[in-house]
Amino acid sequence: MVVIAVSLVAPGLSAAQGDANPHEGSAAAIRAGRALFANRCAECHGADATGISGPDLTALWADGPAESRVFRTIRDGVAGSIMPPSTAPDDEIWAIVSYLKSLGTVSPLEFARGDAGRGETLFGEHCARCHRAGGRGGRLGPALSRITRTRSRASLVQAIRQPDAAVAAGYRVVTVVPWTGEPVRGLLKGEDAFSVQILDTTERLRGFSRQDLREVRDEPGSLMPAFTPAGLDESALDDVLRFLASVGGAEGR
Repeated sequence: MVVIAVSLVAPGLSAAQGDANPHEGSAAAIRAGRALFANRCAECHGADATGISGPDLTALWADGPAESRVFRTIRDGVAGSIMPPSTAPDDEIWAIVSYLKSLGTVSPLEFARGDAGRGETLFGEHCARCHRAGGRGGRLGPALSRITRTRSRASLVQAIRQPDAAVAAGYRVVTVVPWTGEPVRGLLKGEDAFSVQILDTTERLRGFSRQDLREVRDEPGSLMPAFTPAGLDESALDDVLRFLASVGGAEGR
């Protein structure tokens, strides 16, 4: 069924690799790409493309990369990573590119509600300890300056209201328990047979020898608390999202 869907993308067209997507804006290509992505990519990148063991692909378009660059990454794979090269026909890869672009391009109208000034104050109170926006804030969570360019309002609301529902790659929470001393909780940043590296909750990067550890314990869910309507009502949520949209061109440093 997937092959049939791809064959309907553009009858009679054999898409050669080039600088432009030959199926740009095609609804049929997006539908075919969604099916192909689910079969071939979702295991690593997640059913919604926000990442599991592979990176979040909804953020691909934040810096405006050429579609041909994404095509070549899928075709050639990524050396030194778990991303393999693909031998799929060009049409199928372009269909996946079309689908990914449909996920990562968001209309500014989705964030037209709210007051950016109030949102900036709320962001400082609730979010800035862990997240950066407009060049300031913490680094424990993802930078958010460009998040409204790549994530829909619905997906951001879910991430704020239910952060445990989907934890992005690179934000896996662990607690390391030494033989002596206090346990340390944070984000796993690297591990091998001999060592573990975490970013602790004070944003300190720390390394541990496995022989010094009693346990490395995976923690369910996210470090981010759930912001329910009782703690952040719909009006306040609109204000925060409006603020993030207002700094959408700023560096997430």
